[in-house]
Amino acid sequence: MSEKYIRENKKSCNIIKANKTYAKIPDLEDAVFIRDMLVENGWDLNKTPQIIKKDEDYLVLTVYDEKIHVIGKYDSKPDEKTVEKLIKIHKRNPNNSKYGLNISKVFDTYVIRKQIAGDDYIFGYYDSLQDAEFVRNFLLDNMWNVNAFNEVNYCEDTGDYKVVRVIDDKVYVLDSFYSDNIDLKKCYESFLTKISKHKYALDSYPHLDALKDKIPDLEEEFGVKVRDDYWDFTNAGDGDALNQIVFNLSPFKQSIYDSINGKTSFEDIKKSLIRYKSKNFEGKITKHLDEMIESGLIEMDGEFYKKKS
Repeated sequence: MSEKYIRENKKSCNIIKANKTYAKIPDLEDAVFIRDMLVENGWDLNKTPQIIKKDEDYLVLTVYDEKIHVIGKYDSKPDEKTVEKLIKIHKRNPNNSKYGLNISKVFDTYVIRKQIAGDDYIFGYYDSLQDAEFVRNFLLDNMWNVNAFNEVNYCEDTGDYKVVRVIDDKVYVLDSFYSDNIDLKKCYESFLTKISKHKYALDSYPHLDALKDKIPDLEEEFGVKVRDDYWDFTNAGDGDALNQIVFNLSPFKQSIYDSINGKTSFEDIKKSLIRYKSKNFEGKITKHLDEMIESGLIEMDGEFYKKKS
């Protein structure tokens, strides 16, 4: 039969009959083998086995989008668990794209999108690809039902536990832990503090942007208040003179202010800000430190800097 029904492309060999594509196979020899199997099975995709022996190899097959794909090749027969894992991986990224199905990146934020009945839905925003993949994988396995999440969910791929809340139909991963012994109150406080810091430009968490004006509602829902060791958010924007100064600092100056913990040396401040290193790095830090001393935010204690109480 030679290469009848087979069309070679740059990256794959398509098996086509009567204008219908039955398979996309990377290797020509495997494509010929799969073509022969299809002919033998009367071109019935439902008769496609998960594992089939070809010469000395075992091919793992799956049918996705009405096409056969080879998702693994082994010199000994793989067990059921291995096959199940391969099928899951392929289901999440059948086209071998950068982030897999339904995940795109907008600037530094990962977004989960899906079209349902012709409408585009956003299921969540994430600062971590691992979190986005966890949520996407869970939704794929649960028919895109956001109500299927528990408060704490185990992630088999990363081996950690993720605290999840659904807010306004968006799935948020509040934090990840390596044990299920989680202090949820502290987790909620930390999450609310991140939102507050983003709101007042004390830190940048673009994936939490939609929650900036929901802090009072979330405090009531979680049963906790925003709490931070250094920032008094209860007075943000309308408090005393010190808070007014702090909440109007530039992002870089705020980072310098945050880096001062007790008595802090200039070298320790530089180390904590190394991600900002640029031309005249030390000079910029010194200039901002001098300005904050003049404003009464910090003071010198010998060779060390400390926040004014």
